[in-house]
Amino acid sequence: MASFSVAKTLAPITLAIILIGIISKSMVVAQTCGCDPNLCCSQYGYCGEGPDYCGQGCQSGPCTSAPSTPTNNGVNVADIVTPDFFNGILSQAGGDDCAGKSFYTRDAFLNALNAYPDFGKDGSSDDSKREIAAFFAHVTHETGHFCYIDEIEGASKDYCDETNTQYPCNPSQQYFGRGPLQLTWNYNYGAASQAINFDGLNNPESVANDPILSFKTALWFWTTNVRPVLSQGFGATIRAINGAIECNGGNSGTVQARIGYYQDYCNKFGVEPGENLGC
Repeated sequence: MASFSVAKTLAPITLAIILIGIISKSMVVAQTCGCDPNLCCSQYGYCGEGPDYCGQGCQSGPCTSAPSTPTNNGVNVADIVTPDFFNGILSQAGGDDCAGKSFYTRDAFLNALNAYPDFGKDGSSDDSKREIAAFFAHVTHETGHFCYIDEIEGASKDYCDETNTQYPCNPSQQYFGRGPLQLTWNYNYGAASQAINFDGLNNPESVANDPILSFKTALWFWTTNVRPVLSQGFGATIRAINGAIECNGGNSGTVQARIGYYQDYCNKFGVEPGENLGC
């Protein structure tokens, strides 16, 4: 982020500070809610405004729909994410230099899933299969079929948002992508830490050292940022994960790769992929 100069920019700085305060209240505040009276507590426990917070599942505040609970349709995720399915992804990773081949396991995923029991259990059976297919399509793309734990050349990039005072960067740490969905930026490490109870700001590498924690961060990001847009189609999930870089012609090749994995997994699960696949 660009730094501000002093002197003539004093007024813009003051305005920026005010705007940051306003924006921070309209976005994620805390997973356990305790929101300001004018903010909604979303179904996932975050404070904010708009349909993602005040719509379906809203727990408190100026909700636009009544609180709801997941359908919990009885789908067993383990029955869909079979050893053959999981290992089929893993088998397509590169050679022995793929650190993820000995890191990512189905057991670690299922263990992490205990912390997110609603994953893949809302809506119809087909909805569940589409959610699971979408999750693993993105995981496949982000990790190169479970090859990568750390972002390629991530250490050379700066993912510290110094304007985020809620989750300040530790200057001795780096917040590049790690894990199945490549958790990135200090504010994501900080918010994930608060939700999962680990010290992501001071020990971000723990996401790359503990496979269960690694999957938990992916499921946290999915539940918080991606699942709310699932009903809009797979394309909306691409936008939620990497839209600024890939969507609207940003990188059509990676968009098509994600769509290809999703369609493949939907086919394996015997379900139609639905509409609105692109972004």
